Amino acid sequence: MNAEGRNIKIIISGGGTGGHLFPAIAIANALRRIEPGVKILFVGAEGRMEMQKVPEAGYEIVGLPVAGLVRGVSIRNISVAFRLFRSMIKSGQIIRKFVPDAVVGVGGYASGPVLKQAQQRNIPTLIQEQNSYAGVTNKLLAKKAEKICVAYEGMDKYFPKDKIMLTGNPVRQAYDNLASLRSEALQHFRLEPGMPVVLVLGGSLGAGTINGSVSGGIGRIETSGVQMIWQTGSQWYDRMRDAAEAEGVTRIMVTGFINRMDLAYAAADVIISRAGAGTISELALVGKPVILVPSPNVAEDHQTHNAMALVNHGAALLVRDADAREKLVPTALELVGDTAKRNSLSENIRKMAIRDADEVIAREVLKMVRR
Repeated sequence: MNAEGRNIKIIISGGGTGGHLFPAIAIANALRRIEPGVKILFVGAEGRMEMQKVPEAGYEIVGLPVAGLVRGVSIRNISVAFRLFRSMIKSGQIIRKFVPDAVVGVGGYASGPVLKQAQQRNIPTLIQEQNSYAGVTNKLLAKKAEKICVAYEGMDKYFPKDKIMLTGNPVRQAYDNLASLRSEALQHFRLEPGMPVVLVLGGSLGAGTINGSVSGGIGRIETSGVQMIWQTGSQWYDRMRDAAEAEGVTRIMVTGFINRMDLAYAAADVIISRAGAGTISELALVGKPVILVPSPNVAEDHQTHNAMALVNHGAALLVRDADAREKLVPTALELVGDTAKRNSLSENIRKMAIRDADEVIAREVLKMVRR
């Protein structure tokens, strides 16, 4: 309950990608655990994944007509500016109607207009910055935010130091019991005990470069004595499965989507992945050796910055997207054979793990309300 004796009301705004959306839902769930009577409203972007995923998670959501800028000079940016104007007006209407006690922004198109309107009304705002390189919108909103929760050290080069709190990124689960799941995991993926396993993660939609690199190295993987769980993403699955079948492979398990990520992580000896902020936070908790292939198609090259934050601590290997077709499979096979290197990467990435970020952030939101 708040000072007026009514249930606390929180708006959580943002989304657009799983990297923004998952932390948002995790924070909402933590708020409900700590303060069961809390009323939560999500504000997202029309037509984006949050409009489906948030109701599936049991929360109400309202959409804004906001869209992202097109890079370079484009006539489409006139429409983007108009949509932003309409989204500012609609955000004001949503805030007037819902009367939130605090607003949380997790990044993504919808985050900016909602936080801006809340700040103009002196409603306390909290920013959750997932990346090691702050986006333009969050840098602008930081001046009037009450708290900025970050996942990486050294973020005072983007934000006022006195507002920063190192919380980490909320992730799917704790991953504390992976060793005990190993035999179940090998059975689940129909893998042989005693042979090393490489886990390839292309994301829910898939990563073209990673998939192309693996499909180009299928023959070498098959004869190397290594097994592979290859998550291609839904859009690439048919093509990659056909490529594997054409080579007659028996040690590569091709799948479009992995439901049991805990079992996939438990089976893996080496992991290949993109470098989204949420994924990296999850991989730190998993604590397995990782090869990161940052996506070059991300605003402000966030993924390379995220990856370098690990590489600089000896906590991951980096293969650049442009080099992946030539280097990714050889790098993975070399790492599988280098026990000392794998142990060192594991140890260093574990040191970077931050636990219970969802609860820490939720308690910070409730503190703002009670102040």
